[in-house]
Amino acid sequence: MPKLDIDYVRTQFPAFNDPLSAKWSFFENAGGSYVPSTVIERLNHFMTSTKVQPYAEFDTSAIAGENMDKATNYFAEMINAGNDEIIIGSSTTMNMYVLSNAIRSLLKPGDEVIVTNQDHEANIGAWRRLAEHGMVVKEWQTNSDTAELDVDDLKELLSEKTRIVAVTHCSNIVGSINDLKSIAELVHQYDAFIVGDGVSYAPHGFPDVKSLDVDFYAFSLYKTYGPHLGLLYGKKEILNQLPNQNHEFLEGDVPYTLNPGGPNHEELSCLVGVYEYFMNLFEHHFPGENPPIREKIHKVNELIAEHEKEIANPLLDYLSNRSDIRLIGKKTITGKDRAPTIAFTMKNKSSKDLSSELVKHGIATRNDNFYAWRCLMALSIDVDDGVVRTSMVHYNNHEDVSKLISALKQI
Repeated sequence: MPKLDIDYVRTQFPAFNDPLSAKWSFFENAGGSYVPSTVIERLNHFMTSTKVQPYAEFDTSAIAGENMDKATNYFAEMINAGNDEIIIGSSTTMNMYVLSNAIRSLLKPGDEVIVTNQDHEANIGAWRRLAEHGMVVKEWQTNSDTAELDVDDLKELLSEKTRIVAVTHCSNIVGSINDLKSIAELVHQYDAFIVGDGVSYAPHGFPDVKSLDVDFYAFSLYKTYGPHLGLLYGKKEILNQLPNQNHEFLEGDVPYTLNPGGPNHEELSCLVGVYEYFMNLFEHHFPGENPPIREKIHKVNELIAEHEKEIANPLLDYLSNRSDIRLIGKKTITGKDRAPTIAFTMKNKSSKDLSSELVKHGIATRNDNFYAWRCLMALSIDVDDGVVRTSMVHYNNHEDVSKLISALKQI
């Protein structure tokens, strides 16, 4: 297996040569990633040449529709889904609210819904609101010392009344990668639906949703090197059961029934550029090979995981050995049990002050609760001041980490 060519990777992202953005070591990737030139080119092309209503017979309209369809088909292949099993909506939060509103028709008062307090609010709020309709909401709580979810605790919550379990694949605060496949297997023993939040997982490797055997899975495309959109996957046999949330004339036209108003045309079209970037990564590192798309994604995922482990572990080691710093989550990445999303607090210094000082050292990061305020409450952390989160993806390098560690030594 070759190593990730980080120099090649960084040449694909114009932000690293832009006068405004190039001066920063960018550690706010969990809030949104940079985009490669392929995405920018696709967006420019759509806005310049094909910014018309798609799917008419004249060429600019036909090309617009073709590129929108390509984007949907490519992403379906990348995550091993059917192209009639994915919805490209405005955000993960919106996709979850539409889904919960639709799935409510399959529930009755007294049915039980399990959510965690480790999740981002996008995969909590929509399901908690089902309590307004008589459903019973149970909370799978993190361990207050380790910040981890214990599957044995879930087993205690599951019952014959369980209908939905909503759980994050990877916490945007703790960074731990939960064993979603095993959790799905357990949930299905109770004939319940499992909803996976992949927002903090997908930037580090696109999932195989069929292998995970989740019923629904969501992630944010603006955190996976694309525009501000959200992707929702759902098993076709379940989507077919859900009532239409779109225009009346679209009744039965799954999956558009779960996408009221339809997708953003230009942003959907430029998702082709995300696919092109990942194919370019594969061809650069594995010249002459041409396996199926999902196998290409798997190999690129392995490259990314190894690189992220190499750059994250020195930072995790440094933080875990500082007596004045509280590191949230695992102290090292072993295999792929943790993402390089690294949150911490400092004794005798607020997260706001620490973040401000890091910014002065050229570190682009921030303090916040990052919409995971229930997780911070469980860890006895001030939800207003929050944590400092230094989140990396595969285009970060050793120099970024060295610069961050140097800044922390000076603070």
